[in-house]
Amino acid sequence: MSEIGFYHLTRTPMEAALPKLLGRVLAQGGRAVVQLGDAARLDSLDASLWLCADPDWLPHGSARSTGNPDLQPIWLTTEEEAPNGARFLFLVDGASSSRLEAFDRVFDLFDGGDEAAVQAARQRWSAARAAGHSLTYWQQEERGWQRKA
Repeated sequence: MSEIGFYHLTRTPMEAALPKLLGRVLAQGGRAVVQLGDAARLDSLDASLWLCADPDWLPHGSARSTGNPDLQPIWLTTEEEAPNGARFLFLVDGASSSRLEAFDRVFDLFDGGDEAAVQAARQRWSAARAAGHSLTYWQQEERGWQRKA
């Protein structure tokens, strides 16, 4: 079973929180897939990852930008795939996956200011718990991420 962390965004938007988490994965030599729930947001996330200041280098690609997923440490997609061999999955914008067990660690980021997103995250939590995954819950606080469960 996978370790799944639910990340409740309360202080920054996903585009500000995601790069730091991805940077930690890359610093450990890992590879990641970022699965978005909305295809329209893929291009804007792609641009924001190239322009982020911390960390200042997040090499990534998508089916729209490259034909070589195996060369990309971070793969952006709306599909349930890991063509880059990633062991870390980031679910954003309400994305869900039926392949959670294919990853060592899953990060489920959701917007705490959006009640529908919070309710959907609660449903994903319940389904992951029922499937036997190891769950943690993190909430943004003034001093950073605080583990709540």
